[in-house]
Amino acid sequence: MSSGQVVQRNPTDVESLEWMEGPHWFAVRTRSRHEKMVTQQLERVGLEAFLPVITQVHKWSDRNRQVEVPLFSGYSFVRVAYNSENRVRVLQTQGVVSFVGVQNSGTPIPDSQIEDIKTLLARAVPFHEHRFLRIGQRVRVRGGALDGVEGILEAQKGDRSLVISLEPIQRSLSICIDGYEVEPV
Repeated sequence: MSSGQVVQRNPTDVESLEWMEGPHWFAVRTRSRHEKMVTQQLERVGLEAFLPVITQVHKWSDRNRQVEVPLFSGYSFVRVAYNSENRVRVLQTQGVVSFVGVQNSGTPIPDSQIEDIKTLLARAVPFHEHRFLRIGQRVRVRGGALDGVEGILEAQKGDRSLVISLEPIQRSLSICIDGYEVEPV
């Protein structure tokens, strides 16, 4: 083969299928306001599902009430081995529209990204939604309540923030990390 020749890989090559071997997290797009129902149904059929929720105060004319709402509206997460049986089980769940990925085929989400979201929610760290970023330096927090959390370092108006992104759904969260030590990943 000459040095200028391009080698095309067959999509069934072992290297291209390695990620399919074990269970991975996938985002699924849901019908509007069906995130909780989808998550419950996935769990009922024995699949590991995750719906990050936050508490918001909703005001009505006669009262205020705390309501749990999905952090990422229109999405739920499921951890499955990527095979046709599991795909069908997920896609047949009432309220599921599709897997999130190229041509709705599903793109695996690294376990660490899901764990980072769980850590933020469990430790009640203040955050706000942030635009999705593809550029910037990836860092890891060292010490304190956020030890080990990874994201993209950003500075706005002199304040340091850490942006945690879920790439397949192009959503990000931003938390203030002033006072935390960070190191490059």
